[in-house]
Amino acid sequence: MFIRSSNKQPTVAMLFRSLVLAPLLLSSSVFTVSAEDVIITQTITAGPSEPTAPASAAAAEFTSPALFTSAILNSTNTYRAQHNASRLVWNRTLEEFANRYLGQVVSKRSDSSPSSSSPSEHRKERRGDKCDFQHSGGPYGENLALGCSNATSCVEAWGNERGEYDFAKGDFGEATGHFTQLVWKDTTSVGCGARMCGGGDDKNDGSARGWYLVCEYWPRGNVIGKFGDEVQAQENGGAGLGTWVPGVVVLVGLVSGVLTMVV
Repeated sequence: MFIRSSNKQPTVAMLFRSLVLAPLLLSSSVFTVSAEDVIITQTITAGPSEPTAPASAAAAEFTSPALFTSAILNSTNTYRAQHNASRLVWNRTLEEFANRYLGQVVSKRSDSSPSSSSPSEHRKERRGDKCDFQHSGGPYGENLALGCSNATSCVEAWGNERGEYDFAKGDFGEATGHFTQLVWKDTTSVGCGARMCGGGDDKNDGSARGWYLVCEYWPRGNVIGKFGDEVQAQENGGAGLGTWVPGVVVLVGLVSGVLTMVV
């Protein structure tokens, strides 16, 4: 299971942490936009060491554009409703950005890669593709995941961070940044893309195998000083939506001026 966060900033340093066989969540990245410090988070979760063909109904959430969109919206809006945030709508501009980014970070290992830029083509399984997990540096809020059994369980991986969030304190935490972006009240739209990655391994080499999900949010969340208003306590209870599979977790974040490693 790989997890990474990122951000857009001219001068930044990175916080890196990894652990084997125990799920860890999140690191942070901070930058300044319009006089506001903003944190953009990305998640990457890696599952089985070998990719499997998406034959099940669960994997159909990645291969069917209609199921993909509805799975992202339904799972995301379930969490948002529980935290007094309005429902998100699908944003085609964000979807296109996510798919363009996937095209940049996926290295082709065969001539069978899709030539079309359509979302459905981007979601086709390509066992020869190797994904390098890097932040996009784009202008949106961003969550990433890799290795989930379906799109719903990717969203749950982000949403389950709420168990670690201190609602009384109302501030950013390294273990909860994906969740806070997910339920950020001012965010109104989301757009995502996905691609099958068939290369890499479970080591800290920036690549792994499985379905790679990229979700972009607008307006972006995780603005320093606004967590108290934007991230509200759970209202209606309810468990998560999918299944988290333990594995190897790598956390990378852009933090002001220091490069450290914690094991």
